[in-house]
Amino acid sequence: MASRDSKNIIRLRIHSRIRRRVKGTEERPRLAVFRSVKHIYAQVIDDGKGHTVAHASSNEKSAGNGGNLAGAKAIGKLIAERAKDKGIKAVVFDRGGYLYHGRVKALADAAREAGLEF
Repeated sequence: MASRDSKNIIRLRIHSRIRRRVKGTEERPRLAVFRSVKHIYAQVIDDGKGHTVAHASSNEKSAGNGGNLAGAKAIGKLIAERAKDKGIKAVVFDRGGYLYHGRVKALADAAREAGLEF
């Protein structure tokens, strides 16, 4: 069984492979996801300028628990609302090297339902 450190090294290698292809522009920024055991984080990033346009995380007081599917759905909805407030309708999705499954998928589906296109 692989240790947590070696799993993260593999994830980072996959993430760097994804990042070669996925670039966020001003018209269509990148929705990046990071998950830990307790929390989940989402950022909308304009890679051209190197700026974070909007962000949401489960360790904010208004957000729910990020360690489960319900918390991931809440963060997906929250990041979509914040992005739409900034005038962003379409993004490219960066799963961060994680499998598109579970909390990552729940966050993406909730962001789509709240109005983001990707």
